[in-house]
Amino acid sequence: MLKFFTISANAFMELIRQPVFLLLMTGSVCFELFLVVPNYFAFGDEPKLVENSVLAAMLLSGLLGAVLSASASLAREIRSGTALAVLSKPVGRAQFFLGKFAGLAAALTLLTYVNTVGVLTASRMAFDAYGKTDLPAIGIFAAGIALAYAYGGFTNFFLRRPFVSNATLGLVVTSTLAAAVVFKFTVQMESLDTVARVNWNLLPAAILVLFALWILAALALACSTRLDTIPTLAICSAFFLAGLMSDYIYSTAGGSLEHAGPWWASVLYTVLPNWQLFWVGDAIDTGQSTFQWGYVARALGYAVCYGGAALAIGTALLEERELS
Repeated sequence: MLKFFTISANAFMELIRQPVFLLLMTGSVCFELFLVVPNYFAFGDEPKLVENSVLAAMLLSGLLGAVLSASASLAREIRSGTALAVLSKPVGRAQFFLGKFAGLAAALTLLTYVNTVGVLTASRMAFDAYGKTDLPAIGIFAAGIALAYAYGGFTNFFLRRPFVSNATLGLVVTSTLAAAVVFKFTVQMESLDTVARVNWNLLPAAILVLFALWILAALALACSTRLDTIPTLAICSAFFLAGLMSDYIYSTAGGSLEHAGPWWASVLYTVLPNWQLFWVGDAIDTGQSTFQWGYVARALGYAVCYGGAALAIGTALLEERELS
């Protein structure tokens, strides 16, 4: 078990030291806040449009992060011979593979946390046609990002510590503090007589997005046992697009909740991940004031089962891979 945790911790630290990880984290949270700046004309549904947009940005950034991190964590190590050096020790291939996934899942959780902070801040800054851009909140959050980069530069110059990992961990802290200051000490007028509030229903929605990213990470890591970055990105994108249409494909073939479709449609529906289970933007749009946490638990069960199947396939592929 100690070897597993060591491999996981090393994989996590290696991923957050990648410059592309820091750029992806910073770019995604900045883009989420940028989506609040323009004046939309959605007939009073501007906040809902912003909330759906920032959730979509979180999901797409997580897709890129899963593929790039999986390729950096496994495919590059296999290609450079690092994996062979580790496996020459008393470390099993399954233990090595699952440890890599644990580190990758932890890195994606960190990325999703910062994006969730950005999503909640964006919901607080959203305004309708009668409101205006919340410039003080943007300034506070931008100062938090600048402070994280300054912390990384200070520790790198004076303490000789890695800039990227320190800036990444600093961004986790400063973004949280910036959001807390925005929520507590600033006021945003959504309209002439309405004060904007944080939509906390986005929190379980962001957790569901994280579950989807764990499944994508398992698929990307399984592909990385045999393929490089670009083929892995192509396959994961195909699974992502096909999974978005899984309900439509199954219903077109004649399947429904009451009646089972043809055998091939049932097999295809089982193999393809159903991303609609992790997207609750429509439920938020209906104005529901409460969220069923039991549904989040059931979605976690689906993510564990599907991700476990993908990891089992990836482990089998790595067992048969010639590393020399």
